[in-house]
Amino acid sequence: MSDPAGALLFARYAYPPNALGLCGADSPATLLEYGDARESDGGLAALARTFDGAWPYLTLIAEWSGIEDPLDPRVVEAYWVGNGLLARVPPGKLARHVEDRFHGRLGRAEETVGTIAAAGAVPHHCFHVFAVYPWLGLLRGGMVEQPLHVLDQCRTTAARVIARDGDEADVLAPPLSWEDGLLRLGEPEPRRVRWRAGGRSFVEPPQPGQLVSLHWDFVCDVLTPPGADRLERVTRRVLALVNTGAGRGSLLAA
Repeated sequence: MSDPAGALLFARYAYPPNALGLCGADSPATLLEYGDARESDGGLAALARTFDGAWPYLTLIAEWSGIEDPLDPRVVEAYWVGNGLLARVPPGKLARHVEDRFHGRLGRAEETVGTIAAAGAVPHHCFHVFAVYPWLGLLRGGMVEQPLHVLDQCRTTAARVIARDGDEADVLAPPLSWEDGLLRLGEPEPRRVRWRAGGRSFVEPPQPGQLVSLHWDFVCDVLTPPGADRLERVTRRVLALVNTGAGRGSLLAA
C-alpha cells in the first residue's frame, strides 16, 4: 500500500497541470478534494499512476534508492522539489530509462535527451520539462513567446509571498528568459498566482514572507529555505546541461 503522505504530496504538484488537461486522468477536482481534506486512500495512489510523464521517474528514483513505494514522500519530494535521492540514480541509467520509456514520443528531443541525461542530469521534473518536452526545440527554431511561457509555467519553482488577496497571492519568483540562445533564470519578479480554487487548497492561507512552491500558476506547498535552495540548484544544474544542446563539457558543479 502506498504511503498516504506521499500520495498527498504528489497530488499537490499534479493538480495544476491536470486542471489544465495536460497530464493524468481527468480528475482535477478529485485531486484538490484529497488535498484540501489532507486525507488519502488507494484511489489517490491509483490516480498518481495515470500520470505517465511523472510516474516513470518516481519508479526510477525509488528503485535506485532501495525504496519499494514510488509514492514514498522522499521519492515524491525528490522529483518535484529535489533531495539527495536524485544523486543515487546513475546518469547513464537515467538516459536509458528516458529512452526506453519515452521512445517515439520525444520528437526533436530524441537526438539529445539521452546525451544530456548521461552528462549529469538528474530525474527531476525540470529535466523532463527542459530536456524531454519539445518546447526548447521550438525556441531554438525561432518560436519564443508560447514555448517560453510553457517552460516557465510548467517547471516547479520556489517563490516568496508578498501579499494575499482572496484566492490569489502576490509572490516574488525568478522568471525564465531566453537570451542569446540560452535559457536563464532571472532575478525574482512580482507574479500573481492562485492558492485556492473553488474554496479548496493544498495550503493554509499564505502569509507574507513565506516560501512556497509553484506549478503553473498554483501554490502547491510551503517550502523550507533548504527546500527552496535545493529546487533552485537542481533547476540551474539542468539548465546548464540543456543550454549546451547536447550536454557537452563538465557542468556537474552548475
